[in-house]
Amino acid sequence: MNIEQLIASVQQQVVAWRRHIHANPELSFQEIETADYIAEQLATFGCLQIRRLTPNSVVAELQGALPGPCYALRADIDALPIHEQSDEVCCSTKPGVMHACGHDAHAAMLMGAASVLCQLRDRLKGSVRFIFQHAEEVPPGGAQELVDLGVLDGVAMIFGLHVFPNYPTGEVLLKPGVFSASSDNFDIVLQGKGGHGSQPHLCIDPVVIGAEIVTSLQQIVARKLDPLHTPVLTVATFQAGDSYNVIPDSARLAGTLRTHSQQVREQVPALVENIVAGISQAHGASYSINWTPGYAIGNNHLDACKVAHQVVASSCGQPLQELPTPMFGSEDFSSYQQQVPGCFLFIGSGNQQIGATHGFHHPRFKLDEAVLQVGVKLHVGFIQHLLIS
Repeated sequence: MNIEQLIASVQQQVVAWRRHIHANPELSFQEIETADYIAEQLATFGCLQIRRLTPNSVVAELQGALPGPCYALRADIDALPIHEQSDEVCCSTKPGVMHACGHDAHAAMLMGAASVLCQLRDRLKGSVRFIFQHAEEVPPGGAQELVDLGVLDGVAMIFGLHVFPNYPTGEVLLKPGVFSASSDNFDIVLQGKGGHGSQPHLCIDPVVIGAEIVTSLQQIVARKLDPLHTPVLTVATFQAGDSYNVIPDSARLAGTLRTHSQQVREQVPALVENIVAGISQAHGASYSINWTPGYAIGNNHLDACKVAHQVVASSCGQPLQELPTPMFGSEDFSSYQQQVPGCFLFIGSGNQQIGATHGFHHPRFKLDEAVLQVGVKLHVGFIQHLLIS
């Protein structure tokens, strides 16, 4: 069989793999059964060297018949703490846990590509490393953990795919250069002086102080930074007190910083500190700030993007569409791209006719399974372009 026939021959199995993983989701850092299932299926191919760098991830190596470089393909496998409300035939069997971001599809597509490429082993001039990665959804993320364990040792370039319900099924999209934002989280604790709600003059009210801080933090975005490099600075949590007539002693603010500029990422914490310190001290309160670093800025490398353009044209018979702007979402694929050249693409998976219209992390998120064959084609296409003459 030729490559197109091989891809078509695994399609039914890819759907089955995806449905099994979707029905049995596991949260970030808990994906042991998912990883076991993937490893068991890969072992049936008969030609992969399978490693478990962590109990909840799988790394499989396909050594070609001829010497050459090593290229990596990555899929994430974790689910989300969401109760599924879709009408999927393979709806989650675990209340409160759901594959609402397509990671089940990513895993199945890469398994399909591994199956096809194993049948092309005699033509491979080099090797392929298949990375089934845990914990993309929760920083510090599984990618950095695998990088620290040497998953990219000897790898020349890496590729990753993500379904994208905002676009029709089958369209392939790419943002050259910066494509995703860094993500860092902050916690601010304000220590005031509590008391009776009828006597605010005897208190140092952390609620009022916190409200002033929430408003003032937006001046960082509006007035302290170059508008061409504007970040997103969001206070998402404000916790203080639990009574109608008691002014609490303390308040907690928490949120996230997203930016496409490393310089801005490094500037903002000091600007936040200045505002929190100034307002707190003006009211006689004390404070503490803790920053939790998240994912790095995602950056698609030029050489890898060139490969992607050629592969999409040859494998999918259509031009690769370029996204006009980076997204403010974050993606821990960036951890790989900090080590080796890499490219991260999006595949349209939206289909209004079947109700596949809801966005990521929505309880009614639904996948158009026609996208699975596109993903297999692309993964195989990368390796065909790079290692098969």
